[in-house]
Amino acid sequence: MLKKFTTIEIKEQITAIPLWKVVRGKLYREFVFTDFNEAFGFMIKVAAIAKKMDHHPEWSNVYKKVKVYLTTHNVGGISELDFKLAHKIDLLV
Repeated sequence: MLKKFTTIEIKEQITAIPLWKVVRGKLYREFVFTDFNEAFGFMIKVAAIAKKMDHHPEWSNVYKKVKVYLTTHNVGGISELDFKLAHKIDLLV
């Protein structure tokens, strides 16, 4: 069963994904690509991973930038799932 991580647990876990930070209670990272096609291709790869995990990001895309926010809505905050997805996303770039 998933649980919302405490602030201490988040600080411990985030060391494994150093390019991410906590913004407004969610894991956050911005990715910048060479162009829109590369950014969109990245989003397609993330979507496939998210579907398999049944855990979907909040994100936005403007031209070559993709902003990703991760939170587990049914626990009301950041959980183990968010860190797992962030790590898988990091492996793509």
